[in-house]
Amino acid sequence: MAGHAVHEVNDATFEKEVLQSPQPVLVDFWAAWCGPCRALAPVVDEVATQYTGKLKVMKMDVDSNSATPMRYGIRGIPALLLFKGGKVADQIVGFVPKETIERSIQKLVS
Repeated sequence: MAGHAVHEVNDATFEKEVLQSPQPVLVDFWAAWCGPCRALAPVVDEVATQYTGKLKVMKMDVDSNSATPMRYGIRGIPALLLFKGGKVADQIVGFVPKETIERSIQKLVS
């Protein structure tokens, strides 16, 4: 489901891949049964390609991983969390236009 610039992350690898990342990370919390998640996937792929080298983009399947979504209070999906320096810098819930996602990213990578 993830594009070439988007990588899968799970409960076991979250700490290393996201919280310890030297660059900002966008994590897309999604599930295979979620229509809006599937609709948002190409937008997330575009963003990942566009910000290669400046932003790490990860996807987490909430059905296979419950600890991390619970830890960050994910109740609705799709949910995009932006991390910088191991902390949540921004959160976007629901299907949103690419511009909305880019505005949040710009604050972190500029």
